[in-house]
Amino acid sequence: MPALPPAKIGPLVVADIGGTNARFGWVERAGEVPVEVQTLPAAEFEGPGEAMRHYLAALPAGLRAQAQRGGLSAGWALATAVSGDEVVMTNNHWRFSRREEAKRLALQNLRVFNDFEALACSLPHLSPGQLRSWDGRMPSLQGPLAVIGPGTGLGVAGMVPTRAGWQPLPGEGGHMTLSAHDTFEDEVLRHARTVWPHVSAERLLSGIGLPLLHEAVCHATGAPAQALKTEEVVAQGLAGQASARRTLQVFCAMLGGFAGNVALTLGAHGGVFIGGGLVPRLGELFFESEFRQRFEHKGRFSSYVAEMPTVLITDTLAALQGVSSAMAQARD
Repeated sequence: MPALPPAKIGPLVVADIGGTNARFGWVERAGEVPVEVQTLPAAEFEGPGEAMRHYLAALPAGLRAQAQRGGLSAGWALATAVSGDEVVMTNNHWRFSRREEAKRLALQNLRVFNDFEALACSLPHLSPGQLRSWDGRMPSLQGPLAVIGPGTGLGVAGMVPTRAGWQPLPGEGGHMTLSAHDTFEDEVLRHARTVWPHVSAERLLSGIGLPLLHEAVCHATGAPAQALKTEEVVAQGLAGQASARRTLQVFCAMLGGFAGNVALTLGAHGGVFIGGGLVPRLGELFFESEFRQRFEHKGRFSSYVAEMPTVLITDTLAALQGVSSAMAQARD
């Protein structure tokens, strides 16, 4: 299907900004692969503008001079809902005006995207070397694509083919109510509701949610509920500690059920991609888990989702490429 010709935007700085990290890259022309990538801790800056100024100051002299000559644009992928001028981040302290940030940075053009909208824009361009398949099947570009990703939070987006090219479908699917698969998960969710009256998928299936999931699993199994941070749950689970390992297994299984729901909703015949920074840290445990079994456990529609490939995005910088691609399709 024909795509719109790319917009001639550049040079530009692209960014993928989550609750924990802000990644920046330099692109000479929108649509190209970012270079000079840096990862900065979001907590050390008052906002994205300050982080971007720090990034620019650390660039090689030639690129700094190019930025200072004017005509610089920027595209930021943000882990929050994007609507209107004011942006409020969901899982960090940043709150800012898009117009004011563009003015302070003297940008010719500033566009902001939901982070998983940007990641979705990368999906048609990812190579097999940036992916790991569950069972050897790779995505097809002949139907809708879905991406979910547990990082600090839980992102969800889609990508659909149209006559004008690929169209991203941003949303806040990570905040959908999480459902239980069996009586054990009923008990896990019942305990989680003593902490949060609404238990969304993000409340348990994310970096910020993993400590609560561990607490709830301990409660459901009768194990001592030792308070652990996310990195401790992961490290102890991979080392074989019983309650932490059970937590990671439950995490993978529930994520599979959630991913199957997203696949049903979008009709993701082209494939379902797993992004975010959390799942790659689980290594083989993820591929040995019940993720795929639960993905396909959809009753009368089990055979429907069984035809959909699932792949892990192993390239943690894919969202930066997505921003570059999204900027290339900019029309206003």
